[in-house]
Amino acid sequence: MRSGIISFIGVGANLGRPEEQCRDALRRVGERDGIALLRVASLYRTEPLGDPDQPCFVNTVAELRTTLSPLGLLSKLAAIEGEMGRRRSGRSAEPRLIDLDLLLYGQEVVAEADLVVPHPRMHERRFVLVPMNEIAAYVLHPAFGVSMQGLLSRCRDSGRVEKIGEGETHERTE
Repeated sequence: MRSGIISFIGVGANLGRPEEQCRDALRRVGERDGIALLRVASLYRTEPLGDPDQPCFVNTVAELRTTLSPLGLLSKLAAIEGEMGRRRSGRSAEPRLIDLDLLLYGQEVVAEADLVVPHPRMHERRFVLVPMNEIAAYVLHPAFGVSMQGLLSRCRDSGRVEKIGEGETHERTE
């Protein structure tokens, strides 16, 4: 894929076998037309937000290049979640088999009924910012004009984020 928009997605799970499910989801993302997986941060074990009476999460962030529109990319991510057994109940802090969030779509700001990009809470979440800094510390948040490194240094979230697996670089097919 020679052209396209550099985007970032968050990946997380805390039911079943979370590490395997995150890796499986990333494999599926990389197999989709219009998406080239470029880099994946390490896997991190993280404390759940909202409802502490659930298992810890496994989280990571992936960089990809896409020729899809923001809504097209979101649709592919939702399809992968469905294939993997995710059923949405509407609660935001629920345990999940897999969660794929569109964090950044180039330097675009999108505000639509079904999609807000940059992800509206990414700057408040260490479980997003720590892996994001591993692969893209100097990327600017398009709405704030602050680097991911700057956002992490200002983040008030004190949740535990512990590295449990190494990241990956994928072959760039350009």
